[in-house]
Amino acid sequence: MKIELLNVRIFISKNDVVVDAIGNHKNSWKEYYTCYATVSGEAGKEKTDAGMVVDDSKIDFTIRSCKLADALTSTGYRVQFNGALYDILAVNHMNYKHKCIKLSCQKVRR
Repeated sequence: MKIELLNVRIFISKNDVVVDAIGNHKNSWKEYYTCYATVSGEAGKEKTDAGMVVDDSKIDFTIRSCKLADALTSTGYRVQFNGALYDILAVNHMNYKHKCIKLSCQKVRR
């Protein structure tokens, strides 16, 4: 993997359950890991749903492998890039060579 291709910074958040003072359980996103990545496979897609234009953009991030990145799953983590949030659809470990990990993501609807 060529290091000069890792030219954008991404932030990965982890979904945690937090208990407040009176015992209520809430989901919250906490910062988990930040790294540099390569952006590829950008596919912009818009559709109309109930009279609103919905952005369903998909994007792929390739990051270097490490212990924290190896723990990523598609259900408990998300990516923040350029102020936008992306849900992780799939985590590809690239034949488990422990060199890089490819995250296939879709923009979060808000």
